[in-house]
Amino acid sequence: MTVAIAEALEVMRSIGAPETLSRSAQTPGSFRVNAHIHLPPNFSAFESIKQVADLAAAEDLAVLGVSNYYDFSVYREFSQLATQKGIFPLFGLEVITIDDVLQKEAIKVNDPGNPGRMYICGKGITRFEEMSPRATELLEGIRSRDTHRMRRMTEELATIFKNAGVSTGLTLEAIIEEVVVRHDSPPASVYLQERHLCRAFQERFFSLVAMESRISMLAKILGTTPKSDPNDAVAVQGEIRSHLMKAGKPAYIPESFATVAEGRELVIELGGIPCYPVLADGTSPLCGFEDPAEELPARLAERGFHMAEFIPTRNTPGMLLKYVKALRRAGIIVTAGTEHNTLDLISLEPTCLNGEPVPPEAMEIFREGACVVAAHQYLALHGGEGYVDSSGILNDNHSSDEDRIKVFRTLGERLISRFREKSNQQEH
Repeated sequence: MTVAIAEALEVMRSIGAPETLSRSAQTPGSFRVNAHIHLPPNFSAFESIKQVADLAAAEDLAVLGVSNYYDFSVYREFSQLATQKGIFPLFGLEVITIDDVLQKEAIKVNDPGNPGRMYICGKGITRFEEMSPRATELLEGIRSRDTHRMRRMTEELATIFKNAGVSTGLTLEAIIEEVVVRHDSPPASVYLQERHLCRAFQERFFSLVAMESRISMLAKILGTTPKSDPNDAVAVQGEIRSHLMKAGKPAYIPESFATVAEGRELVIELGGIPCYPVLADGTSPLCGFEDPAEELPARLAERGFHMAEFIPTRNTPGMLLKYVKALRRAGIIVTAGTEHNTLDLISLEPTCLNGEPVPPEAMEIFREGACVVAAHQYLALHGGEGYVDSSGILNDNHSSDEDRIKVFRTLGERLISRFREKSNQQEH
């Protein structure tokens, strides 16, 4: 366990060794979990980590997982504040990769606009402060390529706006500084995403163009009449991204991604469980890689994924349950989150499309998945063997997939219960 995380998770340390915890008879009842949000300075709905912790406590979340892109220094503050609120913190990451074979075959994976592009998550990472040389090499390569692309896209956007008569003066450094000021973040922790660029150009556009002139000027910039209210900040950000930054659009710069194997390797080097985010009916038609639901588990297993995740706000309840059950029947653990990677400050408890409730059977499976990740993270922090080993292979000290899941779920439940008890004791 690294020093900073040991200090931040004093309550977790005080729980005791895994063998002591496993003898505990206490398990919680139903509790609320969210295994995937993005924290600032990643683009998100939140202004600060304190806001996240306060909202999670107000909604009585027992477990909250973070899955930032490319920098994890913010996890210290998150773990400290979450612990103070009695919220068990799960650490993760998200990385964008490419499958060359699927790309050549024009098969969409979990990105509806780009064949072959595969988002990968890592769950329960523990070695993100003192990284291995290989993890550092992989992450630095990803960061370098991504920063180069964001710089070029910023330049292209600035030229497009200037040619239309709006000189923004924006550069990569200027946008980073805006993020630093907005979230009080160290500059070194800021890795821009497309949505950061959209927000920066939208805000500069609003500051330079009078309200009555925005429709005509925006049409000139976009090359088409905007479909949404040109005075709606979030809508204009979406218009900029859709009409200028997507593949084939004038500000688009081709990505240079890590391979799926490299993305998975990075997760393992950081001590986590490789996890596949399922889009399902978050797009129509379904992505070819994910269709039909019954065949997805085998495709994931072939690529070394023993865990999947959903952002249910994208999905109808029936389709969500169909996919969740198909994956769980195949022995794949499943979690869920809200992402919060737009400016919409929705509830932290996952819901389905249009705010419909997550089916109870699916929610129970999501709780199970969160417990498994909590146990994996806890065991790894104590030098034990987690749900997967250092090669990403399933822990083989179990008679079956169901036995493995049951053992890790039970340990995770007891851990979360004891964690909340300890937090409450320290608070009082």
